[in-house]
Amino acid sequence: METARAQDFLELMERAKRGRLKLYLGFAAGVGKTYRMLEEAHALKKRGIDVVIGFIETHGRPETAALTAGLEHVPTRKIEYRGLTIEEMDVDAVIARTPQVALVDEIAHTNPPGCRNGKRYQDVYQILDAGINVICAFNVQHLESLKDVVQRVTGVVIRETVPDTFVKQADQVINIDLAIEDLVDRLRSGKIYNEEKVTWALEHFFRDNNLLTLRELALREVAESVDRVAVASQQMADKPRRRANSRVMVCMASSSPNAGGLLRRGSRLAGRLNTDWFAVYVETPNEAPHLIDSEAQRRLIANIEKARELGAEVVRLHGKNPVHTLIDFARSHDVGYVMIGRSRSHGLRYWTRRSVMYEFVAEAEGLDLHIVSFEEEAEE
Repeated sequence: METARAQDFLELMERAKRGRLKLYLGFAAGVGKTYRMLEEAHALKKRGIDVVIGFIETHGRPETAALTAGLEHVPTRKIEYRGLTIEEMDVDAVIARTPQVALVDEIAHTNPPGCRNGKRYQDVYQILDAGINVICAFNVQHLESLKDVVQRVTGVVIRETVPDTFVKQADQVINIDLAIEDLVDRLRSGKIYNEEKVTWALEHFFRDNNLLTLRELALREVAESVDRVAVASQQMADKPRRRANSRVMVCMASSSPNAGGLLRRGSRLAGRLNTDWFAVYVETPNEAPHLIDSEAQRRLIANIEKARELGAEVVRLHGKNPVHTLIDFARSHDVGYVMIGRSRSHGLRYWTRRSVMYEFVAEAEGLDLHIVSFEEEAEE
C-alpha cells in the first residue's frame, strides 16, 4: 500500500516544476498521520528519492520516533522565546539542501518571532516555490473554514488554523482514518498523551460525539478534494465552459463582528460546489474611508485579509443602494449563490419593507439566497 502511494506521488513529482504538495489529513491526534508520512518517506528512499525531514513532531511516541531513524534530518533553528529555547524548522536550510522531498509536520503551527514567516504553512509555500516537493500533515479541526463548526460541536476554541487555499493547492490529500474505539484505546494506553492528560482528554475533546463529527468532517474534506482534482483534470483535458450561475458571493458589511464566520461558511459552500467565490462589500457615500472610525477600518482590513486567506476574490463596489449594487454584480459575474448574514438581535425589523433583507429577497430572482444567522455577541 505504501509503495503504491509512493509511486503515485513519484509520478506527480516527475511532471512538476514547482514542488508538489501531498497532505495527510486526520480527524484527531493519534490517528497516525506522522507515522504514515514517515512510512512513505522510507518507501520513497528505497526507490532512490532524496527525501529529508524538514520538521517532525513525534510527541514522544516511541513507534513514531523509531521511524525517523535512517532518514536525514535538516538541522532545526533554536530560538529563544519567553525564556524558553524552541526548535523550529529552518526554511533556508531546507531550501539550501535542495532535496527532492521534504517532510513537514504540524503545519497549523504558529512560528515564534524571529522566524521568516508567521505560520508553518507559509514556510511550506516557500519550499514549494523552490521546486521542492513537500509531504505534510495536520488535523481537520485546524482547517480555517471549519473553525466555527468545531468550536460549536466540541466547545474547544481553535487558535491555530490553516487556510482552505492551502488544502486546495494540494495535489494529493490522503485521509488517515481509524475506528473511534481503536483511537480511544490508544489514548487510554498512553500512546497519544502522557498519563496525566488522558482523563482530561477523554472528558473533553476525545468524547465519542466529538470524534464522530470530526471523522465525518475529515472524510467529507477528502471527498471534496478528490472532486476538485477530478474537475481540474477534466478542465485541463477538454477545457469545458464553466456552467453559468455557479459562483458564490458573500456579502460583507464594511464593519461586521460576524464577518469571519460568514466568510468561513462561504468558503465551505464554494468548496462543496467546487467553484470560485467572491467576498464583496459596498462602500456607500456614508462609508468613505475618511468617514468611518479607525476601529471600523481595522475590522474591514482584517476581514479582507481573512477572505483572501480563505481563497475569495475580494471586490469593493461603490453605490448608494447596497442591494442593487450587489445584485448587479452577481448577475454580471455568473453568481448563483448569495450569502448574507443576520444577527439574532436584528429580529423582525429586518423583514419590514424598508429593510435590506426584505429588499434582497424581493429582488434576487434567479439567485439562491443563503441567510446566515449569528448569535448577538461578536466573534472572539
